[in-house]
Amino acid sequence: MHLDIWLLLGSTLVLSAILAVRLSHRAGLPSLLVYMGLGLLIGESGPLHINFEDVELAHMLGFAALVLILAEGGVTTDWRRVRSAVPAAIVVSTIGTLISIVIVALSAMWLIGMDWRPAFLLGAVLAPTDAAAVFSVLRRLPLPSRLCGLLEAESGFNDAPVVIIVIALSTHATAPNLAELFGLMVYELAAGAVVGVAIAWLGAQGLRRIALPASGLYPIAVLSLAVASYGVASLMHASGFLAVYVAALVLGNSRLPHRPATRGFAEGIAWLAQIGVFVMLGLLASPSELPGQIVPALLIGFVLLLVARPVSVALSTVGFKMSWGEKIFASWAGLRGAVPIILATIPMVQGVEQSGRIFSIVFTIVVVFTLLQGPTLPLAARLCRLNSDEQTRELDVEAAPLEELHADLLEVRIPADSMLSGVEIFELRLPPGASVTLIVRNGSSFVPEPTTPLQAGDTLLVVTTDAVREAAERRLRAVSRKGRLAGWFGETGT
Repeated sequence: MHLDIWLLLGSTLVLSAILAVRLSHRAGLPSLLVYMGLGLLIGESGPLHINFEDVELAHMLGFAALVLILAEGGVTTDWRRVRSAVPAAIVVSTIGTLISIVIVALSAMWLIGMDWRPAFLLGAVLAPTDAAAVFSVLRRLPLPSRLCGLLEAESGFNDAPVVIIVIALSTHATAPNLAELFGLMVYELAAGAVVGVAIAWLGAQGLRRIALPASGLYPIAVLSLAVASYGVASLMHASGFLAVYVAALVLGNSRLPHRPATRGFAEGIAWLAQIGVFVMLGLLASPSELPGQIVPALLIGFVLLLVARPVSVALSTVGFKMSWGEKIFASWAGLRGAVPIILATIPMVQGVEQSGRIFSIVFTIVVVFTLLQGPTLPLAARLCRLNSDEQTRELDVEAAPLEELHADLLEVRIPADSMLSGVEIFELRLPPGASVTLIVRNGSSFVPEPTTPLQAGDTLLVVTTDAVREAAERRLRAVSRKGRLAGWFGETGT
């Protein structure tokens, strides 16, 4: 086909995928199902008969998309919300992952007659939860912040150890030495985390001190730093996936200019990556081979959902203060998506025995069990009595550097349920060096008086020196959460 036909087809697919997001959002489904459906529709069995069988290209593009999805997940994750859940998330994404692999592998050997190598590959490929699926579904539910933080952090952390295991099983015909594999995993994860933190810290220092000529360059710089951490870690034979997620997490929570714009840019890039990779994976799947794997996929899928996931969560969260309701919901909310399908391309590239069967089983499990789990998550949260009583009072603050004045201009949007509403300007008690210079209300702007009361929906322009910017932001957050007497309630805005 000519270039203009390919461009028309590509733009039509993207627009169709965007419209499909509305339908999947209403149904509580990750949009990946619609994207993969589009890929199947235009594939070898569809009206366009596009035959795509380049596994190596799919593997490469899938990993590239996963890097962007993880970067978006890190940038948009609020560290204050997930911080308390990180220790539990690390244990679940390592020890819990190993438990899940063993249970699924033994079940595959017993139930569907797989040899040990493809069975353990199947268990490893199915072990990680999917960041895109988790972020798109769980962030719409009013869950306790600790539980939501655990599931988000787990989905960001568990790709790294699984990739190491899948590569080891795919490249060794015999069972890998467990001691060597454990040592390799410890090195790759530790080195990847260090690389991510180091690159993000250096990048944040530079971006805070350099005023770029256009605000649109800041999001590009942040995402480039996150992707660079993947490359540096890979060159050091460390975990690039952990590096990119950690780097994005640090950058997304650093005091950088234009943070809302950066988050919006990262979300847009991640959506495009998701659309591309899911359509491609739908193209790669062979519809004629899927029906023959439905029964094995259902058997393994139910083992994963009802045995492996609950046991791994229950055992790996021992010692962490989680109720049984939270553990049950965390077990049900272990959504699979693009990550298992992308990982299933690794043994295909290496020519591992039964790798095509593994891909078909994984593809079927992702489709069937996403349809089962996604729409039922709100019901599961109610049955587990998980209702968050936390009100959304966090401020949306965007900063633009005023380099020559050694100051910053903060744009603060007051949400509907913020306790800033009704507070007068002088009652904010901002530190010396910070001042509300302008209020935008209902499309009109005016310079406030000390006694001007704030209203929900207002946008404030606050000029602050570098020295007191952090204190000014903390005070604004504190008042937004607890009102003018925030200090009396012990609220510091951290």
